Amino acid sequence: MGRGPTRLERLKGLQADGALLFITLIWGVTFVVVKDALSFADPFTFLALRFGVGAVVLSALAGRQVFSPTNLRHGSVLATFLFLGFALQTWGLTLTTPSRSAFITGMAVLFVPLLSLLVFRRMPKPAALMGVALSAVGLYLLTRPAPGEGGGWLSVGELLSLGCAVAYAGHITLTERYASKEGVLGMVAVQLWGVALLSAACLPFVTRKVEWNPSLVTAVLVCGLLPSALAISIQTWAQARTSAVRAAVIYALEPVFASMYSVVLGYEVLGAPEAMGGGLILTGVLVAELGSPAWTWWKSRRRGVQGTG
Repeated sequence: MGRGPTRLERLKGLQADGALLFITLIWGVTFVVVKDALSFADPFTFLALRFGVGAVVLSALAGRQVFSPTNLRHGSVLATFLFLGFALQTWGLTLTTPSRSAFITGMAVLFVPLLSLLVFRRMPKPAALMGVALSAVGLYLLTRPAPGEGGGWLSVGELLSLGCAVAYAGHITLTERYASKEGVLGMVAVQLWGVALLSAACLPFVTRKVEWNPSLVTAVLVCGLLPSALAISIQTWAQARTSAVRAAVIYALEPVFASMYSVVLGYEVLGAPEAMGGGLILTGVLVAELGSPAWTWWKSRRRGVQGTG
């Protein structure tokens, strides 16, 4: 029989999960910042500026790590998936409603176990799969379109959003494969440069718009440093210590945090279905995180009771 995880390994896994929860909070809170910034710049200009800022800062911190052959190779692959996720989501939003786009993008939580099975030949644990299922239902309740808001399934916009979900799932899955416990900043810097350059390459083919003002400059700096440079660095560090499926379930909390922040700022009011959806996502995270240890504890306790019978 295989050796189970030691107490130290479990502790490191919980630390990684806590780090992923922290960056998911950052991504959720800065959603409103990005939404406001797009009033002053087209999406690809904003992406080029945002990721460019993050790339410059991380390159200064990483130094020669950026030019490591391994970091250049793996970072370029991850940058492609990251850029595709942002580009397809932005394009899809022009052809469908934000709520439908949000739900379909959130389906990355469903694709990660499938991609993990293909990439790692590893069947996710039942608790993780149950957490994914609960989170998927919660995402639907949290972001489903209001009556009369959306059309049928699937329009071009929804298909593009579906492609975005697959791209994000690919990024999460391959981050687990490529993430190293050494040289994290260098590999993330390569990713940020890749997204910035690919976004800039799209500018000749789109309608460009930039209205320089304090709000846009603040958004570029905040998003370049927090959800880009800091969060993706923490993501890469953490996914070297936990599985892609566990990470995907935690990432499902992003729309919960975004909705809470939006409500606090007065952008929207959540009804019962949205509150139920947020509760299901939280339940899904708890099931994925605590299900396997709880099941192991219950089985050992049951064996102990039977042994004394």
